[in-house]
Amino acid sequence: MTSPRPTSALRAFLGNEAAAGLLLMASAALALIVANSPLAPGYFAALSAYLGPLSLLHWINDGLMALFFLLVGLEIKRELLDGRLRTWPDRILPGIAALGGMAGPALVYVAVNWHSLGTLRGWAIPAATDIAFALGVLALLGSRVPISLKVFLTALAIIDDLGAVVIIALFYTGGLSLPMLAGAAVTLAVLIGLNRAGVTRLSPYLMLGVLLWVFTLKSGVHATIAGVLLALTIPLRPSAGKPDDPHSPLHRLEHGLHPWSAFLVVPIFGFANAGVSLSGVSPQMLLDPVTLGVALGLWLGKQIGVFGTVWLTVRMGFAQRPAQAGWMQIYGISLLCGIGFTMSLFIGLLAFAGMPALEAETKIGVLIGSLASMALGALVLLLAPARRAN
Repeated sequence: MTSPRPTSALRAFLGNEAAAGLLLMASAALALIVANSPLAPGYFAALSAYLGPLSLLHWINDGLMALFFLLVGLEIKRELLDGRLRTWPDRILPGIAALGGMAGPALVYVAVNWHSLGTLRGWAIPAATDIAFALGVLALLGSRVPISLKVFLTALAIIDDLGAVVIIALFYTGGLSLPMLAGAAVTLAVLIGLNRAGVTRLSPYLMLGVLLWVFTLKSGVHATIAGVLLALTIPLRPSAGKPDDPHSPLHRLEHGLHPWSAFLVVPIFGFANAGVSLSGVSPQMLLDPVTLGVALGLWLGKQIGVFGTVWLTVRMGFAQRPAQAGWMQIYGISLLCGIGFTMSLFIGLLAFAGMPALEAETKIGVLIGSLASMALGALVLLLAPARRAN
Protein backbone atom coordinates (compact mmCIF):
# COMPACT_ATOMS: atom_id res chain seq x y z
CA MET A 1 0.00 0.00 0.00
CA THR A 2 1.39 3.37 -1.05
CA SER A 3 1.91 5.91 1.65
CA PRO A 4 0.01 9.18 1.19
CA ARG A 5 1.85 11.87 -0.68
CA PRO A 6 3.34 14.39 1.80
CA THR A 7 2.14 17.97 1.70
CA SER A 8 4.71 20.37 0.28
CA ALA A 9 6.37 22.78 2.69
CA LEU A 10 4.92 25.78 0.82
CA ARG A 11 1.37 24.35 0.87
CA ALA A 12 1.69 23.57 4.58
CA PHE A 13 2.88 27.14 5.24
CA LEU A 14 0.02 28.68 3.28
CA GLY A 15 -2.46 26.47 5.09
CA ASN A 16 -1.16 27.42 8.50
CA GLU A 17 -3.42 29.73 10.48
CA ALA A 18 -0.39 31.54 11.88
CA ALA A 19 1.29 32.11 8.52
CA ALA A 20 -0.58 35.31 7.62
CA GLY A 21 0.22 36.89 10.98
CA LEU A 22 3.88 35.87 10.75
CA LEU A 23 4.17 37.26 7.24
CA LEU A 24 2.62 40.55 8.36
CA MET A 25 5.09 40.76 11.27
CA ALA A 26 7.97 40.08 8.88
CA SER A 27 6.82 42.74 6.39
CA ALA A 28 6.55 45.35 9.17
CA ALA A 29 10.00 44.45 10.51
CA LEU A 30 11.49 44.62 7.00
CA ALA A 31 9.93 48.05 6.43
CA LEU A 32 11.53 49.35 9.63
CA ILE A 33 14.92 47.92 8.61
CA VAL A 34 14.74 49.39 5.10
CA ALA A 35 13.52 52.80 6.35
CA ASN A 36 16.58 53.00 8.62
CA SER A 37 19.18 51.75 6.14
CA PRO A 38 20.99 53.20 3.11
CA LEU A 39 17.99 51.99 1.06
CA ALA A 40 15.69 54.51 2.79
CA PRO A 41 15.81 57.26 0.09
CA GLY A 42 14.83 54.73 -2.60
CA TYR A 43 12.11 53.27 -0.38
CA PHE A 44 10.41 56.63 0.28
CA ALA A 45 10.94 57.84 -3.31
CA ALA A 46 9.30 54.70 -4.72
CA LEU A 47 6.26 55.09 -2.47
CA SER A 48 5.77 58.73 -3.51
CA ALA A 49 6.27 58.03 -7.25
CA TYR A 50 3.14 58.50 -9.36
CA LEU A 51 1.67 55.72 -11.48
CA GLY A 52 -1.06 57.43 -13.47
CA PRO A 53 -3.38 59.56 -11.31
CA LEU A 54 -2.17 58.21 -7.94
CA SER A 55 1.13 57.68 -6.17
CA LEU A 56 2.24 54.12 -5.44
CA LEU A 57 1.35 54.61 -1.77
CA HIS A 58 -2.15 55.76 -2.72
CA TRP A 59 -2.63 52.79 -5.05
CA ILE A 60 -1.76 50.53 -2.11
CA ASN A 61 -3.86 52.36 0.50
CA ASP A 62 -6.85 53.19 -1.71
CA GLY A 63 -6.72 50.39 -4.27
CA LEU A 64 -5.21 47.23 -2.82
CA MET A 65 -6.80 47.90 0.57
CA ALA A 66 -10.22 48.01 -1.10
CA LEU A 67 -9.70 44.27 -1.66
CA PHE A 68 -8.94 43.85 2.04
CA PHE A 69 -12.14 45.72 2.93
CA LEU A 70 -14.06 43.63 0.40
CA LEU A 71 -12.93 40.53 2.30
CA VAL A 72 -13.83 42.19 5.62
CA GLY A 73 -17.31 42.94 4.27
CA LEU A 74 -17.76 39.36 3.02
CA GLU A 75 -16.74 37.97 6.43
CA ILE A 76 -19.10 40.34 8.26
CA LYS A 77 -22.05 39.39 6.03
CA ARG A 78 -21.34 35.65 6.24
CA GLU A 79 -20.93 35.64 10.00
CA LEU A 80 -24.09 37.70 10.55
CA LEU A 81 -26.28 35.63 8.20
CA ASP A 82 -24.75 32.16 8.34
CA GLY A 83 -21.97 32.00 10.91
CA ARG A 84 -20.88 32.66 14.48
CA LEU A 85 -22.99 35.83 14.76
CA ARG A 86 -26.16 34.35 13.27
CA THR A 87 -28.30 34.67 16.42
CA TRP A 88 -28.59 37.43 19.02
CA PRO A 89 -27.28 35.23 21.87
CA ASP A 90 -24.15 34.61 19.73
CA ARG A 91 -23.69 38.35 19.26
CA ILE A 92 -24.16 39.60 22.81
CA LEU A 93 -20.77 38.88 24.44
CA PRO A 94 -18.45 39.61 21.46
CA GLY A 95 -20.63 42.57 20.48
CA ILE A 96 -20.46 44.22 23.90
CA ALA A 97 -16.75 43.38 24.17
CA ALA A 98 -16.11 44.96 20.75
CA LEU A 99 -17.93 48.14 21.78
CA GLY A 100 -15.93 48.29 25.02
CA GLY A 101 -12.77 47.56 23.05
CA MET A 102 -13.43 50.54 20.79
CA ALA A 103 -14.59 52.96 23.50
CA GLY A 104 -11.76 52.23 25.99
CA PRO A 105 -8.84 53.06 23.67
CA ALA A 106 -10.63 56.12 22.27
CA LEU A 107 -11.19 57.48 25.79
CA VAL A 108 -7.56 56.87 26.76
CA TYR A 109 -6.36 58.64 23.59
CA VAL A 110 -8.69 61.59 24.21
CA ALA A 111 -7.56 61.83 27.84
CA VAL A 112 -3.89 62.05 26.74
CA ASN A 113 -4.62 64.51 23.91
CA TRP A 114 -7.25 66.60 25.70
CA HIS A 115 -5.10 69.76 25.71
CA SER A 116 -3.80 69.19 22.18
CA LEU A 117 -6.80 70.02 19.96
CA GLY A 118 -4.82 69.51 16.75
CA THR A 119 -4.30 65.81 17.52
CA LEU A 120 -7.75 64.88 18.87
CA ARG A 121 -8.70 63.88 15.32
CA GLY A 122 -6.73 60.66 15.88
CA TRP A 123 -9.10 59.37 18.61
CA ALA A 124 -10.10 56.31 16.54
CA ILE A 125 -6.54 55.13 15.76
CA PRO A 126 -6.21 52.72 18.72
CA ALA A 127 -9.83 51.54 18.50
CA ALA A 128 -9.24 48.72 15.98
CA THR A 129 -7.91 45.16 16.39
CA ASP A 130 -5.70 43.43 13.81
CA ILE A 131 -7.27 39.99 13.42
CA ALA A 132 -4.36 38.52 11.41
CA PHE A 133 -1.83 39.36 14.13
CA ALA A 134 -4.07 38.30 17.02
CA LEU A 135 -5.10 34.97 15.50
CA GLY A 136 -1.50 34.37 14.44
CA VAL A 137 -0.41 34.61 18.08
CA LEU A 138 -3.24 32.27 19.15
CA ALA A 139 -2.24 29.76 16.48
CA LEU A 140 1.34 29.77 17.77
CA LEU A 141 0.03 29.00 21.28
CA GLY A 142 -1.84 25.96 19.92
CA SER A 143 -4.02 23.91 22.27
CA ARG A 144 -3.22 26.07 25.31
CA VAL A 145 -6.10 28.32 24.21
CA PRO A 146 -9.63 26.81 24.11
CA ILE A 147 -11.43 26.81 20.75
CA SER A 148 -14.22 28.85 22.37
CA LEU A 149 -11.80 31.75 22.92
CA LYS A 150 -10.59 31.63 19.31
CA VAL A 151 -14.22 31.78 18.16
CA PHE A 152 -14.86 34.64 20.62
CA LEU A 153 -11.83 36.62 19.38
CA THR A 154 -12.80 36.08 15.73
CA ALA A 155 -16.38 37.26 16.35
CA LEU A 156 -15.16 40.25 18.38
CA ALA A 157 -12.69 41.25 15.65
CA ILE A 158 -15.37 41.01 12.93
CA ILE A 159 -17.68 43.34 14.88
CA ASP A 160 -14.65 45.55 15.58
CA ASP A 161 -13.96 45.71 11.81
CA LEU A 162 -17.58 46.72 11.20
CA GLY A 163 -17.17 49.52 13.75
CA ALA A 164 -13.95 50.67 12.04
CA VAL A 165 -15.72 50.79 8.67
CA VAL A 166 -18.52 52.94 10.15
CA ILE A 167 -15.96 55.24 11.82
CA ILE A 168 -14.07 55.73 8.55
CA ALA A 169 -17.29 56.49 6.65
CA LEU A 170 -18.60 58.96 9.25
CA PHE A 171 -15.50 60.72 10.57
CA TYR A 172 -12.74 60.46 7.95
CA THR A 173 -14.54 61.55 4.81
CA GLY A 174 -13.38 64.69 3.01
CA GLY A 175 -15.28 67.19 0.85
CA LEU A 176 -18.06 65.41 -1.01
CA SER A 177 -18.77 65.50 -4.75
CA LEU A 178 -22.52 65.09 -5.25
CA PRO A 179 -22.27 63.93 -8.92
CA MET A 180 -19.77 61.21 -7.97
CA LEU A 181 -21.87 60.20 -4.96
CA ALA A 182 -24.86 59.92 -7.29
CA GLY A 183 -22.84 57.71 -9.64
CA ALA A 184 -21.84 55.49 -6.72
CA ALA A 185 -25.46 55.31 -5.54
CA VAL A 186 -26.71 54.28 -8.99
CA THR A 187 -23.98 51.63 -9.30
CA LEU A 188 -24.85 50.28 -5.85
CA ALA A 189 -28.54 50.17 -6.81
CA VAL A 190 -27.69 48.10 -9.91
CA LEU A 191 -25.63 45.72 -7.74
CA ILE A 192 -28.55 45.31 -5.34
CA GLY A 193 -30.81 44.71 -8.37
CA LEU A 194 -28.52 41.91 -9.57
CA ASN A 195 -28.73 40.32 -6.12
CA ARG A 196 -32.54 40.58 -6.04
CA ALA A 197 -32.76 39.15 -9.56
CA GLY A 198 -30.90 36.04 -8.40
CA VAL A 199 -27.75 36.58 -10.49
CA THR A 200 -25.06 34.26 -9.09
CA ARG A 201 -22.22 34.83 -11.55
CA LEU A 202 -19.48 36.85 -9.88
CA SER A 203 -18.15 38.64 -12.98
CA PRO A 204 -20.99 41.25 -13.25
CA TYR A 205 -20.61 42.10 -9.55
CA LEU A 206 -16.83 42.48 -9.83
CA MET A 207 -16.98 44.64 -12.97
CA LEU A 208 -19.55 46.93 -11.39
CA GLY A 209 -17.43 46.86 -8.21
CA VAL A 210 -14.55 48.48 -10.12
CA LEU A 211 -16.92 51.22 -11.32
CA LEU A 212 -18.21 51.67 -7.75
CA TRP A 213 -14.60 52.03 -6.53
CA VAL A 214 -13.88 54.79 -9.12
CA PHE A 215 -17.01 56.74 -8.19
CA THR A 216 -16.28 56.36 -4.47
CA LEU A 217 -12.63 57.44 -4.92
CA LYS A 218 -13.73 60.63 -6.68
CA SER A 219 -16.68 61.30 -4.35
CA GLY A 220 -14.65 62.21 -1.25
CA VAL A 221 -15.71 59.09 0.68
CA HIS A 222 -12.68 56.88 1.26
CA ALA A 223 -12.38 54.44 -1.65
CA THR A 224 -12.05 51.36 0.56
CA ILE A 225 -15.72 51.76 1.60
CA ALA A 226 -16.56 50.60 -1.94
CA GLY A 227 -15.16 47.18 -1.03
CA VAL A 228 -17.54 46.84 1.91
CA LEU A 229 -20.55 48.05 -0.10
CA LEU A 230 -19.77 45.58 -2.88
CA ALA A 231 -19.46 42.75 -0.34
CA LEU A 232 -22.93 43.42 1.04
CA THR A 233 -24.46 42.85 -2.41
CA ILE A 234 -22.74 39.49 -3.10
CA PRO A 235 -25.38 36.69 -2.84
CA LEU A 236 -25.15 34.21 0.02
CA ARG A 237 -27.17 31.03 0.15
CA PRO A 238 -27.50 29.86 3.77
CA SER A 239 -25.70 26.57 4.25
CA ALA A 240 -28.64 24.79 5.96
CA GLY A 241 -26.64 23.39 8.85
CA LYS A 242 -23.40 22.81 6.91
CA PRO A 243 -20.31 24.66 8.10
CA ASP A 244 -19.77 26.03 4.61
CA ASP A 245 -21.48 26.04 1.22
CA PRO A 246 -18.80 26.17 -1.48
CA HIS A 247 -21.41 26.90 -4.16
CA SER A 248 -22.57 30.24 -2.75
CA PRO A 249 -21.13 33.22 -4.66
CA LEU A 250 -20.07 34.85 -1.39
CA HIS A 251 -18.19 31.76 -0.23
CA ARG A 252 -16.49 31.36 -3.62
CA LEU A 253 -15.32 34.96 -3.63
CA GLU A 254 -14.25 34.86 0.02
CA HIS A 255 -12.22 31.68 -0.45
CA GLY A 256 -10.66 33.00 -3.66
CA LEU A 257 -9.80 36.39 -2.15
CA HIS A 258 -8.54 35.30 1.27
CA PRO A 259 -5.06 34.04 0.28
CA TRP A 260 -4.46 37.12 -1.90
CA SER A 261 -5.48 39.43 0.95
CA ALA A 262 -3.60 37.56 3.69
CA PHE A 263 -0.39 36.80 1.77
CA LEU A 264 -0.13 39.77 -0.62
CA VAL A 265 -2.38 42.78 0.09
CA VAL A 266 -1.91 43.09 3.86
CA PRO A 267 1.88 42.38 3.83
CA ILE A 268 2.35 44.97 1.04
CA PHE A 269 0.31 47.46 3.07
CA GLY A 270 2.44 46.68 6.13
CA PHE A 271 5.67 47.09 4.19
CA ALA A 272 4.52 50.38 2.65
CA ASN A 273 3.23 51.95 5.86
CA ALA A 274 5.28 50.59 8.77
CA GLY A 275 8.51 52.12 7.51
CA VAL A 276 9.38 55.05 9.73
CA SER A 277 12.83 56.54 10.13
CA LEU A 278 14.01 56.32 13.73
CA SER A 279 16.88 58.75 13.18
CA GLY A 280 14.90 61.69 14.58
CA VAL A 281 13.21 59.74 17.35
CA SER A 282 14.01 61.01 20.83
CA PRO A 283 12.75 60.06 24.27
CA GLN A 284 10.68 63.25 24.14
CA MET A 285 8.92 62.05 20.97
CA LEU A 286 7.85 58.88 22.79
CA LEU A 287 6.01 61.13 25.24
CA ASP A 288 4.33 63.26 22.57
CA PRO A 289 0.52 63.18 22.84
CA VAL A 290 -0.08 61.16 19.64
CA THR A 291 2.60 58.53 20.34
CA LEU A 292 1.57 58.15 23.97
CA GLY A 293 -2.17 58.27 23.24
CA VAL A 294 -1.97 55.56 20.57
CA ALA A 295 0.39 53.29 22.53
CA LEU A 296 -1.57 53.57 25.79
CA GLY A 297 -4.88 53.34 23.95
CA LEU A 298 -3.91 50.01 22.39
CA TRP A 299 -2.19 48.53 25.43
CA LEU A 300 -4.22 49.92 28.33
CA GLY A 301 -7.51 51.03 26.77
CA LYS A 302 -8.12 47.77 24.91
CA GLN A 303 -7.55 45.48 27.88
CA ILE A 304 -9.73 47.62 30.15
CA GLY A 305 -12.47 48.00 27.54
CA VAL A 306 -12.65 44.35 26.47
CA PHE A 307 -12.02 42.62 29.80
CA GLY A 308 -14.13 45.11 31.77
CA THR A 309 -17.19 44.72 29.54
CA VAL A 310 -16.88 40.91 29.42
CA TRP A 311 -16.58 40.69 33.22
CA LEU A 312 -19.53 43.04 33.74
CA THR A 313 -21.73 41.31 31.14
CA VAL A 314 -21.10 37.86 32.64
CA ARG A 315 -21.51 39.05 36.23
CA MET A 316 -24.84 40.70 35.36
CA GLY A 317 -26.06 37.45 33.81
CA PHE A 318 -26.53 38.75 30.26
CA ALA A 319 -24.11 36.18 28.78
CA GLN A 320 -21.95 33.21 29.77
CA ARG A 321 -18.19 33.04 29.82
CA PRO A 322 -16.74 31.16 26.80
CA ALA A 323 -16.64 27.41 27.51
CA GLN A 324 -13.50 26.01 29.24
CA ALA A 325 -12.05 29.52 29.54
CA GLY A 326 -10.82 31.00 32.82
CA TRP A 327 -10.72 34.71 33.61
CA MET A 328 -6.94 34.81 33.21
CA GLN A 329 -7.29 33.43 29.67
CA ILE A 330 -9.99 36.00 28.88
CA TYR A 331 -7.61 38.68 30.18
CA GLY A 332 -4.92 37.34 27.82
CA ILE A 333 -7.35 37.59 24.88
CA SER A 334 -8.22 41.15 25.94
CA LEU A 335 -4.52 42.02 25.77
CA LEU A 336 -4.20 40.51 22.28
CA CYS A 337 -7.05 42.78 21.17
CA GLY A 338 -4.55 45.62 21.65
CA ILE A 339 -2.67 44.49 18.54
CA GLY A 340 -4.01 47.16 16.22
CA PHE A 341 -1.44 47.11 13.45
CA THR A 342 -3.17 47.14 10.02
CA MET A 343 -6.39 49.00 10.77
CA SER A 344 -4.77 51.38 13.28
CA LEU A 345 -2.11 52.41 10.77
CA PHE A 346 -4.81 52.81 8.13
CA ILE A 347 -6.98 55.08 10.29
CA GLY A 348 -3.87 57.03 11.34
CA LEU A 349 -3.06 57.78 7.71
CA LEU A 350 -6.61 59.10 7.23
CA ALA A 351 -6.58 61.14 10.45
CA PHE A 352 -3.23 62.86 9.81
CA ALA A 353 -3.03 62.86 6.02
CA GLY A 354 -0.37 65.31 4.84
CA MET A 355 1.17 65.65 8.33
CA PRO A 356 4.40 63.60 8.20
CA ALA A 357 5.43 64.30 11.80
CA LEU A 358 2.09 63.12 13.22
CA GLU A 359 2.05 60.13 10.84
CA ALA A 360 5.47 59.11 12.18
CA GLU A 361 4.29 59.48 15.79
CA THR A 362 1.22 57.38 14.94
CA LYS A 363 3.35 54.60 13.49
CA ILE A 364 5.67 54.53 16.50
CA GLY A 365 2.70 54.49 18.88
CA VAL A 366 1.03 51.66 16.94
CA LEU A 367 4.24 49.61 16.93
CA ILE A 368 4.88 50.11 20.66
CA GLY A 369 1.28 49.47 21.71
CA SER A 370 0.85 46.45 19.44
CA LEU A 371 4.15 44.81 20.42
CA ALA A 372 3.49 45.35 24.15
CA SER A 373 -0.03 43.90 23.81
CA MET A 374 1.23 40.93 21.82
CA ALA A 375 4.08 40.12 24.22
CA LEU A 376 2.08 40.43 27.44
CA GLY A 377 -0.99 38.73 25.96
CA ALA A 378 1.04 35.73 24.83
CA LEU A 379 2.77 35.53 28.24
CA VAL A 380 -0.54 35.62 30.14
CA LEU A 381 -2.03 32.91 27.93
CA LEU A 382 1.08 30.75 28.36
CA LEU A 383 0.91 31.04 32.15
CA ALA A 384 -2.88 30.81 32.48
CA PRO A 385 -4.20 27.48 33.82
CA ALA A 386 -6.96 25.88 31.74
CA ARG A 387 -10.26 26.10 33.62
CA ARG A 388 -13.75 24.98 32.79
CA ALA A 389 -16.26 27.80 32.75
CA ASN A 390 -18.87 27.75 35.48
